[in-house]
Amino acid sequence: MFKRLEIPEVFVFTPQRFTDDRGYFVQTYNRNLIETMTGPLDWVQDNQSLSHRRGTVRGLHFQISPFAQNKLVRCVRGAILDVALDIRHGSPTFGCHVAATLTAEGGEQIFVPKGFAHGLVTLEDQSEVAYKVTSFYSADHDRSIRWNDASLGIDWGIGEAGAILSAKDASAPMLADTPEYFRYDA
Repeated sequence: MFKRLEIPEVFVFTPQRFTDDRGYFVQTYNRNLIETMTGPLDWVQDNQSLSHRRGTVRGLHFQISPFAQNKLVRCVRGAILDVALDIRHGSPTFGCHVAATLTAEGGEQIFVPKGFAHGLVTLEDQSEVAYKVTSFYSADHDRSIRWNDASLGIDWGIGEAGAILSAKDASAPMLADTPEYFRYDA
């Protein structure tokens, strides 16, 4: 099942689970199905992260051209609030964000396209996230926007004092200080 969010380029996909007394079976990725929403994509790398404590913030991250990434994100243990921020200059939703709760129990996935910064906060201890990307990681092209930039209006569900951050995320620039890396193409 697909559900477009308020920014229509971002959507949540919940694959069908087949359950019986043994447990369940699910196709977490089916190219033919996903590409009905995204068009052809070439997934090149799978990533996984574990956050030990609730309130861990990761993001807002993105890569610039030529290593800009589409992402398909899911929570494989625990629960997260996942955020996609439109950073495409000229977009009618530039600086706006959408958020979705992803849980291991529910199996939801979110598609975050190029031109969006991506972040998450863990809602449970020991939350684990897995995601596919369409470009390889490149440290030289890796960028961030400050998670708590007041101009973004993101409700992370935690205060600054409760957030567990990397040094990189704590010192990321505000959106207003971020160069124009992406341009909206209507």
